[in-house]
Order: sequence, then structure tokens, then C-alpha cells
Amino acid sequence: MKQINSFILVFLFVFASHAKKTKSHQVSIMTFNVENLFDTTHDQGKTDYTFLPLSQKRSKKHIQGCKKISRKKWRDQCLYWDWNERVLTEKLKRIAASIKQVSKGQGPDIIVFQEVENIQILERLRKDYLTGLGYFKSILIEGRDKRGIDVAFLSKLPAIGEPELLMVPYTNISKKRKRDTRGFLRQDFKFPDGSIVTGFAAHFPAPFHPYKLRIQSYNYLNKLIDKLPKDRLVFAGGDFNTPARENKKHKIFDNYVKSHWLIPHEDSCYKCLGTNYYAPKKSWSFLDMILVSKNIVSSGWKVKKTYLANKADNQTSKKKRPNSFKVQGDKIYGVSDHWPLVVELTL
Repeated sequence: MKQINSFILVFLFVFASHAKKTKSHQVSIMTFNVENLFDTTHDQGKTDYTFLPLSQKRSKKHIQGCKKISRKKWRDQCLYWDWNERVLTEKLKRIAASIKQVSKGQGPDIIVFQEVENIQILERLRKDYLTGLGYFKSILIEGRDKRGIDVAFLSKLPAIGEPELLMVPYTNISKKRKRDTRGFLRQDFKFPDGSIVTGFAAHFPAPFHPYKLRIQSYNYLNKLIDKLPKDRLVFAGGDFNTPARENKKHKIFDNYVKSHWLIPHEDSCYKCLGTNYYAPKKSWSFLDMILVSKNIVSSGWKVKKTYLANKADNQTSKKKRPNSFKVQGDKIYGVSDHWPLVVELTL
């Protein structure tokens, strides 16, 4: 009997130790298009004139520049938005609140950002509004986008080596279109089990560009994963700008994604309509995705769940859609026209 009891005690100790170890080996990844996170000053060489205080928008040169913008909504923003410190502070507060709804106020382990102007504004978010949450210094490399929007990472997990910005070698593209594209930001991270995991931050060409540019982007991303060690776990997060109607028509995911990647939201985000709503077509799409390399099956890691982080104040409109950030006189509305998507991995 004593031998049996001893065996049971040893078994329970080993089981408890294993359970404790497994519980600690969890990682959450968020992708978040923050919709124009700009500071209030002009960056040389970038067309960021919309995001300036109204006091700097009174010159004839500025007004003439704004009037060249063809889309009325963007033209009016350029002319009349007062992008001052009060507005920027509110923008940062609302982004931070959206992030903090994950992990009971602690935020996800890794955040993949799109539409960030520069590392200075991301550091301001980290230091002033996400203080104490354990995020290391922001990871951002300036790209060629004419407006100045970039992709970036914030991480609580250690970054290994230097980041790298990899530009897609587009073909059959004009210089003007090319200036409206972003590269892949690559960074390796050390996961809790000691493994090295490679992350890619992405922001594909917008849907008004030809769909073949997005196909070229997927193909290039697949080539990047092919160059990595076969046992390397990889994730790619970002705004892939692939509308549901485009995916259905051209079978984008079937032909250019599923050969290399799993798409977690398709299997574990059952009640999710999408991350973005396109009013003219009355359609939902997962423009924002987190892809995980197919070798996750043999890595020991698995997708625990996928969900939309859309419960913070101001994120959702009265029509239950992503609430775009707007400035109307003294009033401020919304957070972003995209909802963040979160994937939780467990070992």
C-alpha cells in the first residue's frame, strides 16, 4: 500500500509540474491597424499634411495641396481636421484601451501594428499609455510609403537579432503605386519554451490597387518562409487587404496562402463577421489576419483560440461595425476602422 501511495504522490507531482509548465507556455499575438497613428509634426519627405494642427493649415500652399486630393472625405480632413495634441492624446488613450482589454488589462504578448507614422509616436504609446505592461522598445523601420505609414512590433518577448525590412519586388507596377506600398518587417522572438520564432508584420496594397499586387505579396511572403529552417515556427500578422469578395472570386487563400500557412480565424473565430466592414458593398472581410506556419502541428504549439478585441469603449459604432476615428469640431469619435484580431497559442 505504501508503494502504491508513493507512486500516486510521484505521479501527481509530475502531473502538477507538467500542468504548471504548460500553463506558463502561452503566447498571445494581436494584429491592429490603428488607422493613421500620426504625431502633430511634419516628417520630411512624407505627405502627412492632414495630420497637423489647424494653425498650420492656413497657408495657400497647404490649401492648394489639399484641393488636389480627389476623394472628398480625405480632402476635407486635409483642410479642416485640427490634429492637435488634445486629439492625439485621445487617439493614444483609445488605442491603449483597445490593447488593454486583452489578458485582463495586461495586453497581448506581441502586437503587430499597421499605419504607424514613426517609432517616436509608437514609443510615446508604449511609455505613456502602456507603461508597466512589460513591452520592450518598439520595433519599426521607416519604409517608402508616401504618407509615411509603417508596420511595427511591440513585444513582451525578447527580440533576437536585428529587425529587417524586406520590400516586395513588385513587377508591372508604376512608381506612383509603388510609393503606396509597405514591406515586410521581419523580427525573431524568443518564446517562453526557449524556441526561436520568426514574425512578419505586413500591410498589403489596398483593395483599390490591382489584386495581382496582393498575389505578388503573398508569393513573396511564401518565399521568405521557404528560406527559413524547416522546423522554424513562423507567424505573419497584419492588414492583408484581401476583401472577402476578392478571395472568393480568385480563390486567393486556397491558391496562395494555404500551401504554407494555417488561417486560425477560419477554424476558431466562429461568430466573427470580420475585422473590417465595407459600407458600399455592405460586406464584412477579414482584411486583418494572423497566419501561422503549418509546421505548428509538429512544433508542440497549437492555436488555443482566435477572437476579435472589440469590446473597449468607442471601438464599435451604433451599427455594430468598426468605429473609424473622426474629428468633427471639438468632438472626437471612434478608434479605428479595423478591429484588432488576437490569436492565443499554447504549448
